[in-house]
Amino acid sequence: MQSSKRLYFIDALRAFAILMMLQGHFVSGLLDPVFKDNSNALYRFWLYCRGFTAPVFFTITGWVFTFLVLRSPVQGWKNPRLKKGVKRTFELLFWGYLLRLNLPMLLNGKLNNSFIQPDVLQIIGISLLFVMGIYLLFGQSKNVLTIVFLFFGTAIFMYEPAYVDLTFPSLPDAISGYLTKANKGVFYLFPWLGYVSIGAAIANVFQVKSTDLRPWAVAFISLGIALIFYSSSFLIILSDTTEIELFRKVAYNNFLFIRLGDVFVLFGFFMLLNRLWMNRIWTLIGTKTLSIYIVHYFILYGSLTGIGLYKYYNHSWSLMQSIGGAIGFILLTTLIVLTYNKYKNNLYTFLSEKVINLYIIITKFNQ
Repeated sequence: MQSSKRLYFIDALRAFAILMMLQGHFVSGLLDPVFKDNSNALYRFWLYCRGFTAPVFFTITGWVFTFLVLRSPVQGWKNPRLKKGVKRTFELLFWGYLLRLNLPMLLNGKLNNSFIQPDVLQIIGISLLFVMGIYLLFGQSKNVLTIVFLFFGTAIFMYEPAYVDLTFPSLPDAISGYLTKANKGVFYLFPWLGYVSIGAAIANVFQVKSTDLRPWAVAFISLGIALIFYSSSFLIILSDTTEIELFRKVAYNNFLFIRLGDVFVLFGFFMLLNRLWMNRIWTLIGTKTLSIYIVHYFILYGSLTGIGLYKYYNHSWSLMQSIGGAIGFILLTTLIVLTYNKYKNNLYTFLSEKVINLYIIITKFNQ
């Protein structure tokens, strides 16, 4: 992976994932439950597709960040990407908590319960710290680094039945929520850290020496199909051979490896269409995922104020209203972010001038 300039599919994947998230959150929050019919093939397909959004995000996070770290001409402790990674982590933690804060409750001396529940931003932030730590410990050898990331990713997936119900009553809720699903976090490190770790391993292995991505696309699609259709059978065979019951438990609830297969198939598909993603709009959206996430949270869930679409239209819209609303919601959210990004310098200048003028007027008035 020597040149990021021609790998348009990565930004397109990030754009696709964030747009899928927007429509998924909108429809699931506003669609009347009467239309959520699991016997309907189209609804089941939508639900399945919605399920691979988070795995794509986490895997891409590990891939892109590790690639940038390894690409730096300065390696080790002095790698400038590490400083940027730490800064990014604190930024993600800040926004993760701020978006879940309810100011009216805070002004009344109360803290809303959802505030301390880690969301996707906090988990991504902590995952970046994990990647940086592994890099500093094993980054002297690229092969060792790849093996370590693959080991952690696979182990996190394989041991999911062993830790999924673990609680940590001795820890504060604000900390235990980061660990497993049983501790009531919205997202949690285990198993989501597994996708980040595997994405980091991909960054070590994926080396592009030509503009032809078809061999890599075929490899990703083939591996993805194998994971989707054959990983469960393989785990059962592994359980029978080793007499380790844990493998069978994973096979009977094999969503992690199957979702990883979905991610790989998507990677391959987007690689095949790499040249189609050269339109600048995909790069703009793909590189503004955090901003889009923040804006969508304010509009849909009413961050800080509690006043959002979800408050007034929770599970009350018809199918056509939800589809039309989701399209409008996607357009509005992306338009706000892209317009702000384009004119933010002018906006800062305008607001600065107004503040200065107001200060001058107040000063003169006091004199």
